[in-house]
Amino acid sequence: MLKIAVMVSGGGTNLQAIIDGIDNGTITNTQIVAVISNNKEAYALTRAKEHGIAALCISPKSYDTREAFNDALLNEVNKLQVDLIVLAGYLVKIPEAMVHAYSHRIINIHPSLIPSFCGVGFYGLHVHEAVLEKGVKITGATVHYVDEGMDTGEIIYQKAVEVCEGDTPEILQKRVMEQAEWKLLPAAINMIANKSK
Repeated sequence: MLKIAVMVSGGGTNLQAIIDGIDNGTITNTQIVAVISNNKEAYALTRAKEHGIAALCISPKSYDTREAFNDALLNEVNKLQVDLIVLAGYLVKIPEAMVHAYSHRIINIHPSLIPSFCGVGFYGLHVHEAVLEKGVKITGATVHYVDEGMDTGEIIYQKAVEVCEGDTPEILQKRVMEQAEWKLLPAAINMIANKSK
């Protein structure tokens, strides 16, 4: 059984896609042990509680230094004894010590086709605004392993999504979520959960 922790900063729509995937059998051999957020107001924590999943808020604001926060985060994750950490809209840079401790065991979903529209500053609606500004015709989403860089880890899956005439960042974001993110992330987790079989 693959034990996962899902880390989220906001609403948790990708978390919901994982929960649904486990419930409907799209994801097998997997259990969500905890949901961790840096934001105590994150609706993702409510989603976790409603599904009987441990919901933890570990915020940099609660610590005097970033180093203290990094240590606390790694300690909490270590206590959970998870096999995989899933970043599903988590807007805090993962501490390097955690990247090393969980090498090839942290995955992230990014709302573009990496290496386009990624790196520092490219998150949430900012990605879709940049896509529209550039006038590209195809965007999409990428699931990748997390390394020391920002969106630079080995790519697991990508899926293209068409940019349509009249798209706003919000409309495009919704299409990328529905057509790519909510499919790719469950597929990647399922692949990891079952590849050792």
